[in-house]
Amino acid sequence: MERYLAESGIIDWKHPDILSLAAALSAGCRPASEIAGRCFEWVRDNVRHSWDYQLNPVTCTASDVLRHRTGYCYAKSHLLAALLRACGIPAGFCYQRLSLDGSGAPYCLHGLNAVFLPEHGWYRIDPRGNKEGIDARFTPPIERLAFSTDDSLEADLPEIWPEPLDCVVSVLRRHDDYRDVYANLPDVELVRTISVRPCAAR
Repeated sequence: MERYLAESGIIDWKHPDILSLAAALSAGCRPASEIAGRCFEWVRDNVRHSWDYQLNPVTCTASDVLRHRTGYCYAKSHLLAALLRACGIPAGFCYQRLSLDGSGAPYCLHGLNAVFLPEHGWYRIDPRGNKEGIDARFTPPIERLAFSTDDSLEADLPEIWPEPLDCVVSVLRRHDDYRDVYANLPDVELVRTISVRPCAAR
């Protein structure tokens, strides 16, 4: 679990502002699930989604997301991971491949988190922020994510990464305006596994 508790240049959870907020959110809590729920709801409700609110600056590091209180889904997941790790709770990164407008191409990655809860194991949570048609919640063991994957080329990527994907970080660091990020959202190519059965003997 050490990888899911580590500090890095992006998940800079030892920053004083992150440590201070983590201490406030965990005050009086005992179960990890209660602390995780508080951290999730704080990021979901107090950090404005860059595209929803048409906001700059583009943020990437957890401390910058906290400082500016804005970020894309990826950046919000960076802050949530940092808060959880500051509380001693393992947290990682998950991604979905989604249709950008819900009707086929273009597709892009959507970033969210997985948190390890002793009583439930790994549990996915999505702090992107709720709005009409989106109602993500913390209800372990039942997942309440912001989006479902319904299109044949959409997918829930199964991995839980200890650090954000390079393609995500690259987009956030390469662009200074939220509109440029939206025009260059990261994507991955899905690789389908084909099962081949041997022919029956004649």
